[in-house]
Amino acid sequence: MDISKVAVLGAGTMGAGIAQVCAQVGCSVTLFDIDDASAERGLAGIDRFLAKGVARGKVTEEVKAETLARIAASSDQDAAVTGVDLVIEAAPESLKLKREIFTRVAAKAPAHAILATNTSSLPISQIAEGNDAAGRIVGMHFFNPVPLMKLLELVVGNETAPATTDAVRAFGMRLGKEVITVRDAPGFASSRLGICIAMEAIRMVEEGVASPEDIDRAMIFGYGHPMGPLKLTDLVGCDVRLAIADHLADSLDAPHFTPPALLRQMVADGRLGKKSGQGFYSWE
Repeated sequence: MDISKVAVLGAGTMGAGIAQVCAQVGCSVTLFDIDDASAERGLAGIDRFLAKGVARGKVTEEVKAETLARIAASSDQDAAVTGVDLVIEAAPESLKLKREIFTRVAAKAPAHAILATNTSSLPISQIAEGNDAAGRIVGMHFFNPVPLMKLLELVVGNETAPATTDAVRAFGMRLGKEVITVRDAPGFASSRLGICIAMEAIRMVEEGVASPEDIDRAMIFGYGHPMGPLKLTDLVGCDVRLAIADHLADSLDAPHFTPPALLRQMVADGRLGKKSGQGFYSWE
């Protein structure tokens, strides 16, 4: 199918990045959040990101202007999904919230629209359970920062139709992403591996094995990772990774996913990583 109009629900870091890459390939995009201020902050974040690209010679002023012209901010969810070909939900990692969003979106979006979730760990099949549009619900797991990271993890639920999978794979390739397809298993492929490494890295900090900087350097220079697991945890959000680790520990009954006490304490103290200014690193 020809995807030309997209709605992105959630104007945080991930949602804004998703809106940007969709607009850069020519799509008309509505970036929704619960209030005008949040939606406008997301749009301003895209402006800043593109401005950095211009300063580094990676993006032209013309591309920046054209991309921003294709994105509209909105706080009206029903209006945002009207007439679209694709809805991508980038709300917080709450199964209850996502189910409520998809129930409402299925009633308001066109009958042909693909309904995708950017969840990094929640079961697609549970999000779609009981939804009349279950065949059109699929996982599109992007990675942060979306405009720079090449991977798109396509997650196929129990009821996801083959035509939905094919359309999302084609759109992911249009975005310039490397698309992998995984079944709806706990943690999919990326989160299951990434969280396992991150929890062990945090345990090493907790035990005083090495500093966060040196643990990250071990993975960057020893294994060729572009970013260490602790800095990545700060970037994703310590609270987000805690929630995913708890989910995987429960779903897989695997102790190596159990969050260390250090991570729980950091989240309780509000040390959430980059978004709070302090995590394993100082971002102030």
